[in-house]
Amino acid sequence: MTAVAVVGAGISGLVAALRLVEAGCRVTVFESGTRVGGKLRSETIGGVRLDVGAEAFLRRRPEVVDLATELGLADQLVEPVGRRPAVFADGAVRGHLGRTLMGIPADADEVRIPLRWNAGADTSLGALVRSRLGDEVVERSVDPMVSGVFAAHADDVSVRAALPALAARLDEGAPSLGTAVTDVLGEPSDEPVFGAFRGGYQQLLDALTEKLGDRIVLGAPVPEVRPKWSLRGSMFDAVVLAVPAPQVARLVGLNLPELGDAVSRIPAASSALVTMRLPETTPLPDLSGVLVATREQVSAKAFTLSGRKWAHLPGGAVRLSFGRLGVSRIVDDLDAGLIGAAREDLANVFGITDEPEAVHVQRWYEGIPVYLPGHRDTLTAIDEATPAGMALAGAYFDGVGVPACIARAESAVQKVLADLS
Repeated sequence: MTAVAVVGAGISGLVAALRLVEAGCRVTVFESGTRVGGKLRSETIGGVRLDVGAEAFLRRRPEVVDLATELGLADQLVEPVGRRPAVFADGAVRGHLGRTLMGIPADADEVRIPLRWNAGADTSLGALVRSRLGDEVVERSVDPMVSGVFAAHADDVSVRAALPALAARLDEGAPSLGTAVTDVLGEPSDEPVFGAFRGGYQQLLDALTEKLGDRIVLGAPVPEVRPKWSLRGSMFDAVVLAVPAPQVARLVGLNLPELGDAVSRIPAASSALVTMRLPETTPLPDLSGVLVATREQVSAKAFTLSGRKWAHLPGGAVRLSFGRLGVSRIVDDLDAGLIGAAREDLANVFGITDEPEAVHVQRWYEGIPVYLPGHRDTLTAIDEATPAGMALAGAYFDGVGVPACIARAESAVQKVLADLS
């Protein structure tokens, strides 16, 4: 029987392992930590299980829904109640965000200079939007949205990698940025954009863990990967690396230097999440959350009012996100410092000074890959440097969301199986 090692038991590694088992392989999953899930994690806070990593997924992509259905969890999927987010700008909570694509509005006043876009070109989202719509749209709409997804500024993130459909429409000759955004958004729909698990992502992790059983080895760090293929003193026919890009670079740098160099070009931002259970009587606004505009005197980059966003959660559940690329001070602070910053932000933004009933602090170091301009070229270099019998999976390829990670894990398995055949 073909033996395949999977390094990393996050969602990418677990899905890759499941598909390899289904293909008849003998699989061992090596996880350095004491739990599975990677950046997906649920904790009981004030008697309720809440996600302290990602909490939602895009429903327009099929991967999570299909996997949940396969694992018998379809009846555990829930939709948000329909409240909209707002933006904190100029020291106050402003109106709801309109219909946008990563914060780029389709109906904003655009400069009358003809759009100049070279097919195949790449630039940052910030540079593109600023050239057409001005600084204010970048700082009050695009930057807050990009910060929530990539923990970076709009000037750090590639148009072609973050919004490939927009880049494709521009390549085709869209006459304006607004036209391109409108075309990508398509017709308005009443269908919910996001979904979640009633009991948190832990439900999905538990189901995958049950399927894989003792194939998962916890507390088993892999110091390096040697062709062909030696891991922790055992030999394998193939290997899937399902860990963040900086860790991949450390694993392969000595034995596969070209691959290590290519992967090391992808920076990763660190972040922290403070999740609170406020009293049910706390007067939270009728919003799903609030994004923070550039240069505001607020430590958090975003507030998620989970108890307002999801009907199955208690009303006082809130999440505050901290950290951006190159800014680690707040993430490195003590728990007491982060909690203090979160409470100060709640007071300044919402006027809320209620004592939380329960608090949880979660840090994710090097957890969020940033798609710099030229990211697609970096991915091409990674693919060219990846030898037969090895495949890579993770959020640094085709999207940072859970659906994209599942899709990449399944394509990684197909590469390994093709190499073995």
